[in-house]
Amino acid sequence: MGTEQIREEVKAKYGQAALRVAAGDGGCCGGGAPCGSDAITANLYDGAQRAQLPEAAVQASLGCGNPTALAELHPGEVVLDLGSGGGIDVLLSARRVGPGGKAYGLDMTGEMLALARQNQASAGVANAEFLEGELEAIPLPDNSVDVIISNCVINLAGDKDRVLAEAFRVLKPGGRFAVSDVVVRGEVPAEIRRNLELWVGCIAGALEESQFRAKLARAGFTAIAIEPTRIYRVEDAREFLAAEGINVDAIAPLVEGKFMGAFVRARKPSA
Repeated sequence: MGTEQIREEVKAKYGQAALRVAAGDGGCCGGGAPCGSDAITANLYDGAQRAQLPEAAVQASLGCGNPTALAELHPGEVVLDLGSGGGIDVLLSARRVGPGGKAYGLDMTGEMLALARQNQASAGVANAEFLEGELEAIPLPDNSVDVIISNCVINLAGDKDRVLAEAFRVLKPGGRFAVSDVVVRGEVPAEIRRNLELWVGCIAGALEESQFRAKLARAGFTAIAIEPTRIYRVEDAREFLAAEGINVDAIAPLVEGKFMGAFVRARKPSA
């Protein structure tokens, strides 16, 4: 599948998800992929965080982690969320950086941007801004952002090298890359991997851990660290995989513990 085809499929599925949230039907992506299944998205945000936000922002969270809980955000900083969806991580970040800081959200899906702006108005958050654009061409100047966060969106990008190069470009010297993403640890047979990725996300192209490290280093990042936050169990995917005609018991030894939600940290070197 080419980069443009991936982009259009992701855009369509997440647009549908935004419309479902807006209509009060929850955020599942549909199309046979159970985004929002408990094994992926349950219990990522605590009660105090959820209480700060409109319910629609929580329902539209289709991520696999909580980068705002793990990233070190300080008052006055500028934060950029890549693939901001319904805005939950942008709004939480905006509160943490305070009135002297700013939180940007970048998304290519018009329906998600409309939902995020509606959630921002409902939450009364003034120091946030949602931008329309693609991860491969971030509409911000060089050296303008202190922290980049993202919640399981980089795996959806067709050109991950370009995404990481753009992230490096907009970060200030010494700026931090602090994202949640789906990461694969070790080799997984291609056909099984494809089905597990469909289970994890609406469409996924998760990097193997060593690939992610290599791509970050090639983009110029240092201090690279990948920390598992949630290991996905094959048993959790049994129903989905069985419906795809896969013998779960037979593949379990090949894939158990290899798919995970992870927190990925890196830094742009200081000038």
